[in-house]
Amino acid sequence: MAHEEDGGRADGDGVTRRRPLREWHVEETVEVAVPVRTAYNQWTQFKTFPRFSAVVRGVEQVRPTVTAWTIGYGLLRHRFPVEIVEQDPDAYLAWRGLEQHPTHEGEVEFRPTGSGGTAITVRMLLRPRGAAKVLTCSRRVLGLTARLVHAELVDFKHFIEGLGQEGGAWRGTIRNGRVQHDTPEPPRSRVAQWPVG
Repeated sequence: MAHEEDGGRADGDGVTRRRPLREWHVEETVEVAVPVRTAYNQWTQFKTFPRFSAVVRGVEQVRPTVTAWTIGYGLLRHRFPVEIVEQDPDAYLAWRGLEQHPTHEGEVEFRPTGSGGTAITVRMLLRPRGAAKVLTCSRRVLGLTARLVHAELVDFKHFIEGLGQEGGAWRGTIRNGRVQHDTPEPPRSRVAQWPVG
């Protein structure tokens, strides 16, 4: 496995966090000249990715933690669902592909730099099946994937630095694929509620 199932790091609030991937095929970092909060807020605006990305053609919100991504070059298109499994505002976001072939998972970390900017690190683990496994895990394909991820990060850098501020924000926390609410929902009555009047 790419991460430990039985352990995580506990933050000051006592919540156990998923550990970052220890095994990955691609890791790329870029520094952007905006504060962590600005970089994180813009990153979570997934629908804006086509505005700066060379490969992302569209992103659709399916459920609170699931998005459908369309990527491609020229006339070629591939649409696949992605689930956000962990998300900590201004710090961390982890996802996994929900398609069967090929499958992948990844994470992005946001860290402040000494200059007041943000270091953004993306790690991806590709888990292809069948014949795609041989092709995807070759050094050449992994090198191409790493260059593509780096280029996309550089494009994000130019985009957010050009804006100077985020175009929106989603500040929620996600644990194990579920949105965590600040206030617990009241218990629901098991008694049917009949219309009155």
